[in-house]
Amino acid sequence: MRFSKAVVKNRVLILIITFLLLIPSVFGYINTRVNYDMLDYLPKDMETVIGQDELLKEFGKGAFSFVIVENMTPLQVSSLKAKIEQVDHVESVIWYDSIFDFTVPMEMLPKKLYDAFNTDHSTIMAVFFDTSTSADETMQAIADIRKIADKECFVSGMSALVTDLKELCEKEEPIYVAIAVVLALLAMQLLLDSFLAPIVFLISIGMMILLNLGSNYFFGEISYITKALSAVLQLAVTMDYSIFLWHSYNEQREKYSDNKEAMTVAIRATLSSVIGSSVTTVAGFVALCFMSFTMGRDLGLVMAKGVIIGVIGCVTVLPALILVLDKPLQKSRHRSLIPSGGKLSKGIVKIFPVFLLIFAILLVPSFYCYKKAGNEVYYDISQSIPQDMPNVVANTKLKSDFQMATQHMVLTDSTLDPNITRSMISEMEKVDSVNYVLSLESLVGADVPQEVLPESIRGILKGGKWELMLINSQYGLATDEVNHQIDELNGILKKHDPKGLLIGEAPCTKDLIETTDVDFRIVTIVSVLLVFLIIAIVTRSLSLPFILISVIELAIFINLGIPHLTGASMPFVGPIFISTIQLGATVDYAILMTTRYKEERMNGLRRKDAVWTALRTSIPSILVSGTGLFAATIGVAIYSDVDMISSMCILLARGAIVSMLLVILILPSMLMAFDGLIKRTTAGMKNCDNNSSSEIRKEQYV
Repeated sequence: MRFSKAVVKNRVLILIITFLLLIPSVFGYINTRVNYDMLDYLPKDMETVIGQDELLKEFGKGAFSFVIVENMTPLQVSSLKAKIEQVDHVESVIWYDSIFDFTVPMEMLPKKLYDAFNTDHSTIMAVFFDTSTSADETMQAIADIRKIADKECFVSGMSALVTDLKELCEKEEPIYVAIAVVLALLAMQLLLDSFLAPIVFLISIGMMILLNLGSNYFFGEISYITKALSAVLQLAVTMDYSIFLWHSYNEQREKYSDNKEAMTVAIRATLSSVIGSSVTTVAGFVALCFMSFTMGRDLGLVMAKGVIIGVIGCVTVLPALILVLDKPLQKSRHRSLIPSGGKLSKGIVKIFPVFLLIFAILLVPSFYCYKKAGNEVYYDISQSIPQDMPNVVANTKLKSDFQMATQHMVLTDSTLDPNITRSMISEMEKVDSVNYVLSLESLVGADVPQEVLPESIRGILKGGKWELMLINSQYGLATDEVNHQIDELNGILKKHDPKGLLIGEAPCTKDLIETTDVDFRIVTIVSVLLVFLIIAIVTRSLSLPFILISVIELAIFINLGIPHLTGASMPFVGPIFISTIQLGATVDYAILMTTRYKEERMNGLRRKDAVWTALRTSIPSILVSGTGLFAATIGVAIYSDVDMISSMCILLARGAIVSMLLVILILPSMLMAFDGLIKRTTAGMKNCDNNSSSEIRKEQYV
């Protein structure tokens, strides 16, 4: 009570402090770096990640791209190469004139090497950068190269991909928020009893979102998925808290003539409800922090922080706004359009065995589709952006004109005997769909000393500790074929040089597949255990956590299993993130109904009447919550051209509806069927049917 009195008393001061905090939050938001490279979140102790660090340390090479040049004479290509070499953070450029003078015809190159880098109308140059794949400097260098090159030049590689992705996301992100706000506002206008209240809610939530986004500055950087989704998610999952306070405040206004006194009581009542509701949501996000693929931790920390800030705003900033705007708010009130749900509730309870049967029928096929869909995800990030983006066009040309789909890099001991190196190269070139291995040894014959090559080219490929080789593959990224190829190449490498390192986008992506496969199982187990413990503590029951989680898990199976039935492919982060977010954010619906059921049983109502009362009173809140989450995400899902974002929002929107329907239809039947077990395993319920007032209570509700 002391806290709520302080909030009411200092309402103007709270608003002033909040508005002042928004100023540094804006600067924090603007200056928070965004990371667009998914592979950057791999564990740092992996060989592929260590290899990338060694490459940068030894050769000053971080990122790598191929530039395809069409319809230019050799002299024009050489001139373009010289210009690209002058771009900031371009470490080196390899083309024909890096090795031989123009007086030597290009056809003098070994045919295999000539064909690998030339067609009748195009040629390829390899560009190395002295900064990492997704560094701001690298992305700026890509942009500068594109400005220098004309329309007949195409830049491929991971750095070009993240550059395109950044440009697309920065264009779309403000629109994401606008769409989410408009649709959430529309949903609340339809479902609440005031025209002005939803606007006040969004002002309060918007300030909390900005505070959350601004405080991300202290993390150093966040992923582009976190930046794109955090505002939408925070709006969706914290909207309920504002609605809780509004309903509680209006109930108290009917009891107290003084609106300040009514708000004091409402804050106290809301605080306990909101904390109970938010804990499971926070737990879902905290579970993501257990991923070794640290993008999960990135999203988990930002969203857990956002929910906590949302709770604080709900019991401080929002009450202050409501009190300041109390008169216009009360004048804007109207009758709620949400149906009472009385008849629907009676019908559901009456035929509860039917819904039990539906639960049993859905469980196995839903789980089967869920497992199948989990194996049908994609890891190639280029699939998540429009196929007319410059990087995708460049990669398509590489594959169609040069049979280049992926490029691997190998670091071997620089003191390795050249004969051993040649033997290793010979074995590697025999691996299926390896086009060539480019190295010092492949540029000169066994009888020609490496010293005949220019120092510039030797310095590019050989350092004091490591020698660098480039391997070109016809296999696409993240395919079973390229992963098998990587295993074969690694086997050959380790046989000749046990300390050698195979690196590049495809090997990193293979590690990503293996890492996230383990992460998915860990995160699922952790999230279920955390939510189980929270439900057990809240309900003081051993059986209710099993019942509630089984209903929500079925909703998750259905939601994540639908892509298998429709033939849609999800991004690999979809099952991991959604399984925890949907559980944490929608299990509240089940807790709300179950808490009311338990309360009515302990107050003397019989099983059927307690379930009916709990369902009838919970339907409006569940409808508002589920519709709010759906509205805040469905628009982004439809609008976004970034499939990684669109797919996540589709899963969130659909998950909200599926969870809402199953809680309303299936959970009451579970409570009816397992009432006896619940009584025996829940504190305070063993003697609930012996309450002498049960018949009187029954008459009040029927």
